[in-house]
Amino acid sequence: MRFVPTLLAAACGLALSACGGSSSSSTPAATEQLTGFSECRQFFPGELPRLTALRERMPRDLCYDAFAILHSGRSKTPVFVVERLSREQLLDADDEVRTNRFFADARLPSAERALLEDYAGSGYDRGHMAPAGDMPTAQAMAQSFSLANMVPQAPANNRGSWAGIERATRDYAMRASGPVYVFTGPFHDTRTPKTIGPGRVWVPTHLFKLVYDPQSNRAWAHWIENTDEARAGTPIGYGELVQRTGIEFLPGLRPRD
Repeated sequence: MRFVPTLLAAACGLALSACGGSSSSSTPAATEQLTGFSECRQFFPGELPRLTALRERMPRDLCYDAFAILHSGRSKTPVFVVERLSREQLLDADDEVRTNRFFADARLPSAERALLEDYAGSGYDRGHMAPAGDMPTAQAMAQSFSLANMVPQAPANNRGSWAGIERATRDYAMRASGPVYVFTGPFHDTRTPKTIGPGRVWVPTHLFKLVYDPQSNRAWAHWIENTDEARAGTPIGYGELVQRTGIEFLPGLRPRD
């Protein structure tokens, strides 16, 4: 497993409500460019994302075979996960067997990583951000079960509405004329997030999945509450996602909604 443990010099982290605001601008205030990801820049369509200054979230960049993670040691979940999906990768993923071997990622410092016992008895699923169904090899499949790639997710959401969003994203990537880039992550709209387990893993209030197709220069995002009752709605535009999360995922690009 490839892993880049460098603490990012740029300030970043999980977006709280104060980062979103109601401004009509699609660029969040006081953002800083990420650094790192030197071994997995292929998962990004251009410049690395810019994030509002949240240095206390303890960000680290992690590289895996089929995805990359900006991880928060404060929340013990991803800030975002990014993939480069292609028809060829998804065809390779078709015959991979789901392992279900979840593991605490020992390559993160012990104080910054989620543990299996954090999720045990919590009532929440270990919800993949980079889906197991996207993984093209046995090794990539195994890596996707790292708890660094998980968030506490409402069970019916994970297995129902969210699974539908994942399938729709794969269906689009299969039809696209070239690779598409997908950013997935959690969002918290409170400064006092709900937590689970002795490690106090943060439970997101919402989840997002941004799809960017460079061939058509289009981008759209799925946004859903992290509840069992939530249903997938009409995707939101890229600019609205930037406002809500405080993350400029595609700096230097001007995607159409």
